[in-house]
Amino acid sequence: MLRVAVVGSGPSGVYTAQSLVQQSVVPEVRVDVLDRLPCPYGLVRYGVAPDHEKIKSLQQNLRAVLEDERIAFVGDVEIGGQGLTPARLLEMYHAVVYCVGAARDRRLGVPGEDLAGSFSATDFVSWYSAHPDAVANGFAGSGTGLDGRSAVVIGVGNVAVDVTRILARGADELLPTDVPEGALRALEASRVREVHMVGRRGPGQAKFTTKELRELGGLPGARVRVDPADLALDPAYADPTGLPAVNRRNLEVVRGWAADGAGGSESSDAFGTFGGPRGIRLRFFLRPVELLGEDGRVAAVRFERTEPDGAGGVRGTGAYEEIEAQLVLRAVGYKGVPLPGLPFDEASGTVPNEAGRVLRDGAPSLGEYVAGWIKRGPTGVIGTNRPCAKETVASLLADAAALTDRQLAGDPLDALRDLGHEPVAWRGWLSIERAESALGHSLGRGRVKIPDWAGLRAAAREDATGDA
Repeated sequence: MLRVAVVGSGPSGVYTAQSLVQQSVVPEVRVDVLDRLPCPYGLVRYGVAPDHEKIKSLQQNLRAVLEDERIAFVGDVEIGGQGLTPARLLEMYHAVVYCVGAARDRRLGVPGEDLAGSFSATDFVSWYSAHPDAVANGFAGSGTGLDGRSAVVIGVGNVAVDVTRILARGADELLPTDVPEGALRALEASRVREVHMVGRRGPGQAKFTTKELRELGGLPGARVRVDPADLALDPAYADPTGLPAVNRRNLEVVRGWAADGAGGSESSDAFGTFGGPRGIRLRFFLRPVELLGEDGRVAAVRFERTEPDGAGGVRGTGAYEEIEAQLVLRAVGYKGVPLPGLPFDEASGTVPNEAGRVLRDGAPSLGEYVAGWIKRGPTGVIGTNRPCAKETVASLLADAAALTDRQLAGDPLDALRDLGHEPVAWRGWLSIERAESALGHSLGRGRVKIPDWAGLRAAAREDATGDA
């Protein structure tokens, strides 16, 4: 029997486990899906916005895989903690596939980035998604940014669109979702009325998808504005024929907003009258150069106007403008985080690999593999993880004969407990689900996420004392 540990229970990890049990090369395979959280699904649970019910429903597909009798969920187990090193894992399993994603935000690298009120978008997403690592009241109360009038979101990808939408959406619209109660009440009390989403390049190069973009225009009580002068700087705006289809559709959406009414009639940091409680302004060809502070907290962002450089990038023009902001969220990409005991390429933020085989000093390390963002970098959509996982599994299966020659050291769960871990099995996760449903019922809502480690662990162990 081939015993495999998959580290990470997000889409890449679950697709890897699925590929392993659906193959026909090795007759018998058992897969343990390890996760540092007591909850499965990774970014589908903790990265998808609470108002995106259709995408969140992917959890049901992932659930069906994890309920396969040949797969076991092993939660609340952190690699690198309590003696659980990659070398120790290889004593417990024939092969280990690391599917740990890219958890670190890219920084802007500009003065003032660490002022109070300046955050990564991931901080904000983790908070409203109830990730237990998030500070429970990180965005609630005085000085957090939600008590200010204007927010600036730096970036023009789907994460930037998500956080812009949540800032502009009314709290009553989030009431039916699983957003944690503390975040819901803080968003209800938010004084933010202006949200500027800013990119250093033009709309023809933006990374958001058209569906996500259009959702901004469908928010009740909010109005989207685009300055036609920004659009005119983009050569693709006049002739989009050379762009991919998604970028052409994006241009049509922003073209409609620019033609809607007020375009650039006010100065760059003013909204004027929106006819609703909140307004969204999309800005392009602006590069952040400094966050300006007042009394230790952010008060504005200084941007340099950019222009196309003729080679697909942009260059500075030497013209500057400032946009008022009491809250700044940067959404400019992710990087992988080194895992203790694994090689790591700091430049790419990935584990060096060849078709998923981990490379140590340039040579494949038998039994160690990677899939997902830690393998290829933070690119693609959720579905991109499926072929990525299949490639890695194909490499693993090609090594199967050599892998199963090794003798393993007993039952992995016993070994984990001997190291001091208290694994949360699948039945523990089901207990968390029941506790979240009960919490929501007590609040007069649907299911509501438990936002802290203590609450999740208590719920997992409430009636789950044995193995799955």
